[in-house]
Amino acid sequence: MRLACVLLLALATFLVHAAPGDVQRFPATAERTAQLHIHGSTDIEVFAVVIADYQRQHPGTEVVYEDIITQDLHARYLHDHGGATAPDLLISSGMDLQTKLVNDGHAQAHRSPQTEALPSWSQWRNEAFGISYEPVVMVYNTRALPAARVPRTRRQLLDLLRAADAPLQGRVGTYDINRSSVGYLLATQDAQRGSMAGALLGALGDNRVLLEERTGVLLDKVSSGELALAYNVLGSYAQARIDDGEPLGIVEPEDYTLVMLRTALIPRSARNSTEARRFLDYLLSPRGQQVLSREAKLMPIVRGSDGRNGSPGRNLRPIQLGPGLLVYLDALKRQQFLDAWNSSVRPSAR
Repeated sequence: MRLACVLLLALATFLVHAAPGDVQRFPATAERTAQLHIHGSTDIEVFAVVIADYQRQHPGTEVVYEDIITQDLHARYLHDHGGATAPDLLISSGMDLQTKLVNDGHAQAHRSPQTEALPSWSQWRNEAFGISYEPVVMVYNTRALPAARVPRTRRQLLDLLRAADAPLQGRVGTYDINRSSVGYLLATQDAQRGSMAGALLGALGDNRVLLEERTGVLLDKVSSGELALAYNVLGSYAQARIDDGEPLGIVEPEDYTLVMLRTALIPRSARNSTEARRFLDYLLSPRGQQVLSREAKLMPIVRGSDGRNGSPGRNLRPIQLGPGLLVYLDALKRQQFLDAWNSSVRPSAR
């Protein structure tokens, strides 16, 4: 009982102090007829091209986009979803947190030809919808790590971490799952899928792994050479940097590569659910999927949207939307998992 009270108090404190996001207003390009509020975990600079294209089709719509890290996005919604700044649409890479909102009755159902075209694993109860998929990869600095030593599997990564010359000592990074809900989701998925997850965490800790909250910070440090490799990061962000000429390489692990979704849902408290439905259908339309792919550099979820297969291939393992994602959101199980993870990757906690 005491532990439950402590956890509830900590959650309540977090909800009250969830950080505000970066807000950008995209004015209507004609006489304003509608306003759409979006809370999203995708960087504004990535999603701006999508909003601009939507407004070419709907010039009377003003869009207000707030860029919020995944964990704060969820907390903010629960704290003030009845308020004046409540969102009409939530777009998040936190699949488990979006699933919980659906499970707890916070989402509206939506059916359309566009949602019907989605793969079955990428939508749940007609309330949570994948808009793009995201391979979870290893990213390395091509100047700092010779091609012959680049790990292609988790076993090879473990061997590299244990190598006598310690090439990754202080030069490997991953998400801090205490602060990153995406990192937490990926760590729990690894624990369920791989027998070597514990050994790999211990080896990361022995190499003084650098822990960060955001993908961009990890990629900055790999690109600069401060880090040689980052584990379990989002592939599309790395590919965009490679396209811009940064010295990065991507490995989709050959043993298995997790695939997560950016998911959208329409909250029950949405003030403009009609506009939210229209925007969601645009995102899932052939045009919207092409803009996501070609301009925002995100993987399209609908098969064949851009000459790229929107369905994961042989070594890719999709994380399926649904109640299975709720298991590690249980307060006690979450705390136990965090304690075990921290004791592995933080030597001082052992």
